[in-house]
Amino acid sequence: MKHWVIWVALLPLLGAPTVAGAQQTQQATASPIEPKATEVLKAACDTLSAAKAMSFTAVSTYERAARNGQPLFFATQNQVTMQRPDKLRVITPGDGTPDEFYYDGKTIMAYVPSEDLVAVTEAPPTIDQMVDVVWEKAAIYFPFADVILSKPCDVFEEHGLNSAFYVGQSTIIGGTTTDMVAVAGDNVQAELWIGAADHLPRMVRVVYPHEPAHALYQTEYSGWQLVDSVDSGTFKSEKAAKGKPMPFQPPGLREPPPGQAAKQK
Repeated sequence: MKHWVIWVALLPLLGAPTVAGAQQTQQATASPIEPKATEVLKAACDTLSAAKAMSFTAVSTYERAARNGQPLFFATQNQVTMQRPDKLRVITPGDGTPDEFYYDGKTIMAYVPSEDLVAVTEAPPTIDQMVDVVWEKAAIYFPFADVILSKPCDVFEEHGLNSAFYVGQSTIIGGTTTDMVAVAGDNVQAELWIGAADHLPRMVRVVYPHEPAHALYQTEYSGWQLVDSVDSGTFKSEKAAKGKPMPFQPPGLREPPPGQAAKQK
């Protein structure tokens, strides 16, 4: 599985409101790949990959068309705890049916508390591999996947960058000062807000211009905690393990994650 959503792209910024310290658009486009932009991105990737364990909350908003064609926006919250290289817990209280996900390096459990249903399968030895496996086996997709991978910046090499520029700073997003960066590949466009002091992402907005609806995807990050380790019991659930078994497979016809259809064109 390719990792689409968290890092790469460019939102068109012509005509965007001025932000504190923002550079003029003509300056930003003088060079396709601006060193200041890659510096900010590399600092974020280095911070994430160096973290032995971390937790955060991700609120992802995605766009879908209503029957009349009007764009509707839906949101999902993920409460994430992970420890490298082989542990992840994701609690999703809503919107939609609440669910829980546990991975301890040996077993993967996907649990639906309201129905007391659990799907269990053997696990690969790393988070990187697990992210691919759960999509292929059960269409489980994590909008925040790129920030938990061992090498977050690899996604730039995967997609390639046609442009990257530093936009300026914001003091609004995430309740802190963030550096704003815009990047673009062939199939994706996005803007990223990254903490100026701690180099952690606070928000990412992504558009896939070749998708029919040109839908917008956004993930906001908060509650970052980077630590050395997490109690091993965090990544297991006795209640989930005792749930009624169901197959570890997609619940129905699955749609490709954002960007995959565009990339295949």
